[in-house]
Amino acid sequence: MGKPYVKSSLVWLKDHDEYNEAWVRDRIREDPSILGLGELSLKDTERRQPRAGGYLDLLLQDPGGKRYEVELQLGKVDPSHIIRAIEYWDEEKRRYPQFDHCAVLIAEDITSRFLNVISLFNGTVPLIAIQMQALSVGDQITLTFVEVMSESSRGTDDENKPVNCTYWEEKATKETVDMAKQVLEEILNSLDGSLNLKYNKYYIGLKKGNDVCNFVTFCPLKDYLKLFAYLPQAEEIDKILTNAGFEQNLWDYRDREECYRLWLTEADIESKKDALMELAKRTHAYYWEG
Repeated sequence: MGKPYVKSSLVWLKDHDEYNEAWVRDRIREDPSILGLGELSLKDTERRQPRAGGYLDLLLQDPGGKRYEVELQLGKVDPSHIIRAIEYWDEEKRRYPQFDHCAVLIAEDITSRFLNVISLFNGTVPLIAIQMQALSVGDQITLTFVEVMSESSRGTDDENKPVNCTYWEEKATKETVDMAKQVLEEILNSLDGSLNLKYNKYYIGLKKGNDVCNFVTFCPLKDYLKLFAYLPQAEEIDKILTNAGFEQNLWDYRDREECYRLWLTEADIESKKDALMELAKRTHAYYWEG
């Protein structure tokens, strides 16, 4: 025999005394897979947004490192929440450019009018719209999530336009491009042997299979290889770089992007390898765990 039929009834959560936005957020936080976006893990909740103001409801990440900035709204979606979702996506993208990012807007009622408005942004802003319903079944309540607008297949951002090795050798020098390969082979591959360089128009990143894995990126120059390591600044790391002999004018920390910048010579990769290895280890760990 099949399971007995149980009639359900729709529960409107907007202004509900017990089941509020915090309750919905906690259900997603406990099991992000209920959104239907794959096996996501929780990175943060109510994440403060200094530039945009306010707090991001949920920050989720998939196994490939892609991040989802989730904005929740009970009731009908309104323009302020659309703007907020895009602002929070933009701020997280600026702060953590080593990750791919996608805005996610969740509401109980996404009308056709606002769906049309949202779709106008979807050519340039990666945005997913999900309609949520709460259903009462007997003495229990459950949530359903239906993706009413998927992230569109966008044209490649100019920043991430793929190029080849020759492009960088002509833009900088073969020697500085070879230095990026040396850092990959002698340092980064000791952390993960499946990493490879990914040549983009404005920087050289990393890939793991088909997934972006930019915990470190490079920008070859004429005389130096500029290396970017994405993690919070720490006094201990500053001391490691200073004690290794890096001159103060050849490294700094960028608060906006949350990354260390180093201008490397070929000699640095050999003479300061231990310090570079330690920086790479910490950055790699932060990328996957931070």
